[in-house]
Formats: sequence, C-alpha cells, structure tokens
Amino acid sequence: MFEVERFLEECREALAESTPELAMKELMERTVSSPDELMRAFGEPDTLDNIQPLYRADDLTVMHFVWPPHMNLFPHDHRMWAVIGVYGGQEDNIFYKRRADGQGLDTVNGKTMVGKDVSVLGKDVIHKVANPLMAYTPAIHVYGGDFFKPGRSEWADDASPEEPLGPDSITNAFAAANAYAAKLKAEQG
Repeated sequence: MFEVERFLEECREALAESTPELAMKELMERTVSSPDELMRAFGEPDTLDNIQPLYRADDLTVMHFVWPPHMNLFPHDHRMWAVIGVYGGQEDNIFYKRRADGQGLDTVNGKTMVGKDVSVLGKDVIHKVANPLMAYTPAIHVYGGDFFKPGRSEWADDASPEEPLGPDSITNAFAAANAYAAKLKAEQG
C-alpha cells in the first residue's frame, strides 16, 4: 500500500545515492506501477487541487500534479534534474533548446507519457507540458532542488524571448486550464 510519508523517506534516501536521479527513477518506477494505490492515497484526479507540494527543501521538492483536461503549460526550465511519474491519463512533453541567436526556442523532440511511465529530465532541459485528453492526468514530480526558488525561466511560446518565471505563472496557468475544462464540461452537458 502506498504511503506518502514512506515515499518521501525513500526519496530522501535516494537523494543520498551517487546518482540520485537514477535512484529516484527506480523508486518512481516502483511507485507508479501501482496506480490504484496512488488513486486511493491521493483520490480520484477530478479535483481543482492541481498542485500539491508534498515535500520542500533546498535539495529536494516532491509534488503531486493533476493536469486539467486540455491543459497546455508554456515552455519553462527547472535548472535541476527532475523525475516524472505519470500514473493515469496522458502527459505530452515537447523538449526545446535555446536558439543560437537567443531569440526563442527550437524544438528538439517530444515524449508522450501515459500511466506507469517515468522520465528523467536533466538540469538543462526546457520543456512544455500538455494534457491532450478530456480527462485529468495525475503525476508525481520529484525535483533535485527547491522547485519554488527563483531563478528559473519561462517562454510564452517557442518564438518568445526568455523571461524570468513569474511567481504566479504556473498557478495562473492551472487556474486558466481549470476554467477551460469547466467550460468544456458544461458544453458537453
């Protein structure tokens, strides 16, 4: 049975390994292999409580995300490694690199993640996330640092200039996605 506190203990233990992101990947693979247990622990992912910090320290942040239907989060960086475990729905990632002229981003590749998929993102990764489904997508994200600390970047789109990540940018994007999902649901009856 999945227990949040035990998972957080295991995350802190993995952080002490010589390659913490790989130890975290192994932990995440075991964790998301039982999506029903995660659903029992976190509840059905049809909530407006989309961003749930589970642990925060200078060297580690653990978050439970629920991506609203048809959400598209702008390109952004983390400036730390991340391990993402999706346990329901679908999360599409588009990966970028900064253009040589400093004017926007070039697409490098992409990856679709569905239930039980895990990805490791390096500290220099720039990506955008989308949920293409008319369903909520739950995931656990573990970061090798303080996710909330200033110093990260965002781009309005791939042609826009790099800007400092605003303190409310992500929560505002989730609020807008929730409003859009509610509108779509109302239109469907």
